[in-house]
Amino acid sequence: MAASGPFPLLSPSPLCPCRTLLSSSSSSSSCSSSKFLIFARTSSKLIPPIAAFRRSRSVSLRLVPSITCAATPDGHAGMADGAKRVSKSENLVVSDDQKQGNQLRKRVVFGLGIGVCAGAVVFVGGWVFTVAVAAVVFVAAREYFELVRSRGIAAGMTPPPRYVSRACSVICALMPILTLYLGHMDVSVTSSAFVVAIALLLQRGSPRFAQLSSAMFGLFYCGYLPCFWIKLRCGLEVPALNTKIGNDWPILLGGRIHWTVGLVVTLISISSIIAADTFAFIGGRAFGRTPLTNISPKKTLEGAFAGLSGCILISVMLSKILCWPTSLLSATAFGILNFVGSLFGDLIESMIKRDAGVKDSGTLIPGHGGILDRMDSYVFTGALSYSFVKTLLPLFGV
Repeated sequence: MAASGPFPLLSPSPLCPCRTLLSSSSSSSSCSSSKFLIFARTSSKLIPPIAAFRRSRSVSLRLVPSITCAATPDGHAGMADGAKRVSKSENLVVSDDQKQGNQLRKRVVFGLGIGVCAGAVVFVGGWVFTVAVAAVVFVAAREYFELVRSRGIAAGMTPPPRYVSRACSVICALMPILTLYLGHMDVSVTSSAFVVAIALLLQRGSPRFAQLSSAMFGLFYCGYLPCFWIKLRCGLEVPALNTKIGNDWPILLGGRIHWTVGLVVTLISISSIIAADTFAFIGGRAFGRTPLTNISPKKTLEGAFAGLSGCILISVMLSKILCWPTSLLSATAFGILNFVGSLFGDLIESMIKRDAGVKDSGTLIPGHGGILDRMDSYVFTGALSYSFVKTLLPLFGV
């Protein structure tokens, strides 16, 4: 073919099945091929026509690995779409950062509010502390049985009927009250387990062992273990004579008698758990590299070490202020015990949530999830702290 106009004919490339004729008289030209390459030879004969074509059409020829051949009047549409995609991705990144910032602010604000309220309840003690624990236990038990009934867990087992789950939640809430009233929890736990077992055996259809095991673990996990906090705070009523802060405590708030061993132990234990969670979170975000376990991928060895250090530090500091325990070895051992209880309590709840296929046990607390998400570190720690005071200190004097 002969060239027409002042521009020479560019021979078609084997990569592009269409032929393109570049001329100054043509208004627009397009190629129906989806992908092709445009190669411009750098010979002296082709450079002037290409320069003229650039001036006439106000477009630039670029070497592109893969492009749709459409030389339409809005030739910059592809570039505009790419810019829009980049802008959209940047907006998504900014949006994710804003969401994380809002989540962190909610977590801090509600965490401080919960801490202040919990501290006031612990100081008051007695029936106020017991009723507060019973309310928390009731909500935690409801969340636990909802996890058991979730699709992830229920797909491999038969969950308890709803009326049994609700009855177990009520029984778990009554256990702390009965512990304070009776002074022990043996009768309440055994009686409750017997009643739940009968209810499961007399249900319609075929009773399953999975129903019994999940219900019994719910009574133990959500009802029996939290009762140790009642025994720890309200059962150890021996005055903390070495705690000098009690000498200046106002009479209207209980005076010297209000500062018991139970109050001192509960304050140190709860403060140590809070320190363990806080230091583990900060240390994991700053230095976390090595995963701790597959159960909770976000937990790292570096974060666990930071949590252990913070737990021991707060335990030793408060032991010096409150004069209990009296030795550095005792305070260190108590801090290690609290850390172990909080860590494995958190991992057990993470295992339940992983099998259930959910991130949080509930949505009651903004930024934190459910009650069980916040109380998981305290479930086993109360029993360990009570055993430390009643068994380890008298036997070994640590």
